[in-house]
Amino acid sequence: MSVLYISYDGMLEPLGKSQVLAYLKHLVADRPIHLISFEKAGDWANVAERERIARDISGAGIVWHPLHYHKVPSVLATAFDIMQCIIVGVWLCVRYKIKIIHARSYVSSIIALTLKKLFNVKYIFDMRGFWADERIDGGLWPKDGPMYRVAKWFEKRFLLNADRVISLTNVAVDEMKSFGYLQGSMPIFETITTCTDLDVFNYSNATSKRENESQPFILGYVGSVGVWYLFDETLSCFKELQRQVPEARLHILNRGDHDYITKRISESGISADSVLLEVADHAGVVKAMQNMDAGIFIIKPAYSKIASAPTKLGEFLGCGVPCLGNANVGDIADIIVGENVGVVLSSFDADSIRVAVEELVCLTKQEGIKAHCRDIALRYFSLKEGVRSFDRIYRELVV
Repeated sequence: MSVLYISYDGMLEPLGKSQVLAYLKHLVADRPIHLISFEKAGDWANVAERERIARDISGAGIVWHPLHYHKVPSVLATAFDIMQCIIVGVWLCVRYKIKIIHARSYVSSIIALTLKKLFNVKYIFDMRGFWADERIDGGLWPKDGPMYRVAKWFEKRFLLNADRVISLTNVAVDEMKSFGYLQGSMPIFETITTCTDLDVFNYSNATSKRENESQPFILGYVGSVGVWYLFDETLSCFKELQRQVPEARLHILNRGDHDYITKRISESGISADSVLLEVADHAGVVKAMQNMDAGIFIIKPAYSKIASAPTKLGEFLGCGVPCLGNANVGDIADIIVGENVGVVLSSFDADSIRVAVEELVCLTKQEGIKAHCRDIALRYFSLKEGVRSFDRIYRELVV
């Protein structure tokens, strides 16, 4: 039951490590897995890390076929990447008698669909979100442009030909079921959110902060800023938090946007002394999260975001940290509000922010809130449950 997994994200990137390798290391125990990924030049140049990841992948029993990612000129570069991957994929299908092709997102699915037509293999469309619509909502493509129309044409073919469609959210599944062209040809949908290794993101190993009453309230922000993550609104929430809890601190973990972050903090009137901005490795992120009182992430509300599930929600909750998020993003509101593990903003006006921050502070003081957050993380975001779901799907497709 050989499986070919295709990812246009690289395994040298954090996303590839947490959302591809973390699953495949478990799934390879019961079937041969070949992995094609596209590695960016900057990551590939880090020889020590590249060799470490290669040993990690090989040690797990996965056969890795890394390809080089090409960026410019955009359309031609992507077309070249697709063609080289199809050639490698054809060889793998012939040589190893591949039975299932698991394609992560849209570009990988062009390759997978081609191989399905050639070899009659099973095809999993692991869509990861409404990619074409994200390009529109992010201002990268005009909605009436040819690139959007082509991408939506492919999306239709993916949905009509997939043997399974994996969605990150239930909201997105409901939306796709309303697509006119699927009526009478409905694919089998599965919802598997962005799961977290909760053996790693675990609050139980953290020192109890409440043993030291002098430690300030810490609001945590982890990840990127920019197109999708509304950083100015985040800073507005922190300013309100400082009005309610003057000693509060903002701890930001971010890899590449420090100049922008520092500039926005200064322009917002927040004292630099109340903010800790740093880069951290994987272990450092876990340790920092374990020491936070609450986490925050505010995502641009847009049509495409109904299909999104931020990885950091499961990571925060796994560490026992309640969260402040916003509505109209995937299943976030249903989980955060429905399970009482945080607060959801429905708008960004001053009154809404004031009330939300007040509720968040109260929630962090509730007896047993850390254990409750952890329980909800286990229910919704467990990597072990995600692996079981993919294992079941693989088995069902080869019966």
